[in-house]
Amino acid sequence: MSKNFDAYALATSSVRGLAPYDPGKPIEELEREFRISDAIKLASNENPLGPPPAVSEYLRSAAADLHRYPDGSGFELKTALAERHEVGLDQICLGNGSNDVLDMVARVFVSAGDVGIISQHAFIVYYLSLAYVHANIQITKANEYGHDVGAMIQAVDERTRIIYIANPNNPTGTWSRAEELRRLLDEVPSSVIVVIDEAYAEYVAEPKYPNCIAWLSKYPNLVVTRTFSKIFALAGLRIGYSVSSPEISNLMNRVRQPFNCNTLAMSCALIALRDQNHCEKSVQLNREQLRILSQGFAEMGYETIGSVANFLCIDMKVSAMTAYQKLLERGVILRPIGGYGMPNHLRVSVGTASENSRLLDTFNSLKNQGLIWTFPWPVGWNYLLLESDWSAVRWL
Repeated sequence: MSKNFDAYALATSSVRGLAPYDPGKPIEELEREFRISDAIKLASNENPLGPPPAVSEYLRSAAADLHRYPDGSGFELKTALAERHEVGLDQICLGNGSNDVLDMVARVFVSAGDVGIISQHAFIVYYLSLAYVHANIQITKANEYGHDVGAMIQAVDERTRIIYIANPNNPTGTWSRAEELRRLLDEVPSSVIVVIDEAYAEYVAEPKYPNCIAWLSKYPNLVVTRTFSKIFALAGLRIGYSVSSPEISNLMNRVRQPFNCNTLAMSCALIALRDQNHCEKSVQLNREQLRILSQGFAEMGYETIGSVANFLCIDMKVSAMTAYQKLLERGVILRPIGGYGMPNHLRVSVGTASENSRLLDTFNSLKNQGLIWTFPWPVGWNYLLLESDWSAVRWL
């Protein structure tokens, strides 16, 4: 006779309260679901140009050594990153995507009952990383969809151990200026770890956008994270890193899983780092197409949040799920962001010129047919409910 077993009762309360991370719908799944072909995905902030050609060439001939474990120290890649950022090898920690290093920081510095501060509408992985370590999570109100750095400073008390800031922020595309972040680092105690996530830094051309890695010598409690998933177009290989003081990096490497970065990922990251021309082409495409998308939605009567990244948020004024579903039916994948406390917004990743043109044409067609709207529903018709900024979306 088998014993009664309840895995949910045995799990920690913090994990029971979470929902699994919901990635953008894959193209293959959409095409199976609606029996269509030639779908486009503008949902996950990927580089539409794909990886540099040298990466593809390497992958075609890389199978010979896959029976060997990777270099657990990541020496070659760390050497290249140290040279790029003018830091020491001992200041770098490699991760299985930057999500991995974001999680490591929490595991090193935050104990159950400690406080972690994040912003409303910020990347959900910060919340998840803090929940895993049973932290008390304090969410400060956003300022025009961006981080209110002043509010984050005011929220710090003796229990605070970590602050996460995305710059630029995902999913809104907003950004924090150098003077704001310097003020935070100057005013918070050195006992508070400040994590600045710069996943989209390479896309930003604003003169007041800071290079926070250059500040590490002044602020030993600062951790800066970067990724190869965005401008370098290696999202499928999962490779990212943090740069910090040698002491913080040493502690993070103690909790890092052995061989957390695979051979292909590290080798391709090294190749991608050397191809500055591909990065410049990606930035130029993004700048041009972000402007075209912003203008196109404005001409249709939609407001967007000013973005410096490779995506754009559209305000539908009503629940965005109707438009999301109608677009799926026509082979266009965007990202609803109700889970970020923004149930009326859709996030659009910047694609190629042809993909963006197709998106705008499809959007305009749906609008002209009366299948999506630009005006608010009458009171009581907005049927999407969020229990909190970070809870699952539920239907009434």
